[in-house]
Amino acid sequence: MDTRVGLLRSFSSTFIPGVAKIEAESFGFPFLADLLSGGGELEYGQLTTCRLLHKYKLVNVPAARMDALLGEHIAGRLNVCRYFDAESNDVLCLNLDNNHKTDSTALIPEMTVAVDALRACLVGAGCEPLVVASGRGFHVWCRLATPVANARLNDFMLRAAARAMLAVHQTGRDHRELKVNFYPDVRISNVVSLRLFGTLHAKTRRFSHVASPDGRLLDEPASWRAFESFMERGTLRPGAFEAAHRSLGGREAGPAA
Repeated sequence: MDTRVGLLRSFSSTFIPGVAKIEAESFGFPFLADLLSGGGELEYGQLTTCRLLHKYKLVNVPAARMDALLGEHIAGRLNVCRYFDAESNDVLCLNLDNNHKTDSTALIPEMTVAVDALRACLVGAGCEPLVVASGRGFHVWCRLATPVANARLNDFMLRAAARAMLAVHQTGRDHRELKVNFYPDVRISNVVSLRLFGTLHAKTRRFSHVASPDGRLLDEPASWRAFESFMERGTLRPGAFEAAHRSLGGREAGPAA
């Protein structure tokens, strides 16, 4: 088995088991039969206006079949998106996007300021992120040794994002040119999925290159090496998330957090 499948499986360990959204250009009953041939059920299918991209939400997918789908994902034949647990998770992601309506794939100057400031904020808090290019913006991932309640993850992300938006404002630019979505989102954690690392972006068909601290986009092999390093050395040890949260002004966790 491709070792990258194991990396993605480990990364997905606290996502809702057996549930995935598949993005693919393929469609039709023969494709659907093949998609479900290894087990699992179709909850719904959706045709988008984005390059006639089809989305299929699958449930009750056996572990072996999920691994096979991850292999297809790595090969670029489809994208696997996963759903965050509704209560707690050991990964979080800040999704920064260009807020333009007419040219939504442009990488605008405000984005560079925001993602650099966000990385610096997280590193300063002791949380080394994985920054991944995603079409019109970036996914900024952090990984924890143990799951943390979604409400605390959201508070942490809100504090970090506020510092990034302040940095944009301080350059004289308009922070409203950007939007930041949080994953997990306490309102919709089990409704909205997020693409795993190693995908081809739905609109641009570009690989999800890792962005280095100096802003360079690594090539595909180097990006996978950076992802492996992130999995091995980028995970916050127990207690480190609470220290990072406090450094951004967050309160101590209560007994139930």
